[in-house]
Amino acid sequence: MLGLMARKVGMTQVFDEVGNLVPVTVMRVDPNVVISQKTKEKDGYAALVMGIDDVKTGKSSKPYAGQFSENITPKKTVKEFRDYDKEAAPGDKLGIEVFEGVRYVDVSGMSKGKGFQGVMKRWGFHGGRAAHGSKFHREPGSTGQCTSPGHSFKNIKLPGRMGRENITTLSLRVVKIDSEKGLIMVKGAVPGLNQGLVTVRAAVKR
Repeated sequence: MLGLMARKVGMTQVFDEVGNLVPVTVMRVDPNVVISQKTKEKDGYAALVMGIDDVKTGKSSKPYAGQFSENITPKKTVKEFRDYDKEAAPGDKLGIEVFEGVRYVDVSGMSKGKGFQGVMKRWGFHGGRAAHGSKFHREPGSTGQCTSPGHSFKNIKLPGRMGRENITTLSLRVVKIDSEKGLIMVKGAVPGLNQGLVTVRAAVKR
């Protein structure tokens, strides 16, 4: 498994090697610093712990700063990558070069929050008739039963908060990698806001 944390820059379009115009999402890969290494003998599984974005001096608590060695500045975001295929030691910096030769990637990120929404936007309900006398335009309709069982069941589709969920988009084709600027461009859209944090991994199904 190969992967890094990155920042979503935005969307644009580029020409591929054949000359087709391809819509792409641009992600910036800042250096991921290896904080520690977990082993099967000590921890029960193998993983690399990496972090990005330095915490300002004096802004981290002592328990949080304790997981970083003296030569590593505490990081805002820390993430584990299990069964990493690339060897690295604490203090090493991994960048865009990790994805050399990778053709497809999986991207995980937090989707945009859309606030409290009704059933038509949240679940795709068709809604009632738009006529004057219907009195049933955008409402969810009957959610319970009569005398038996006399209550609503769990997991029924109702209005509520929408978005702000961790979403993974699988098997996105890598169109271009700019090593100088640390950019990776993939065909299609990835979840999250611009400048939002995403995790880019080598595709598991390709």
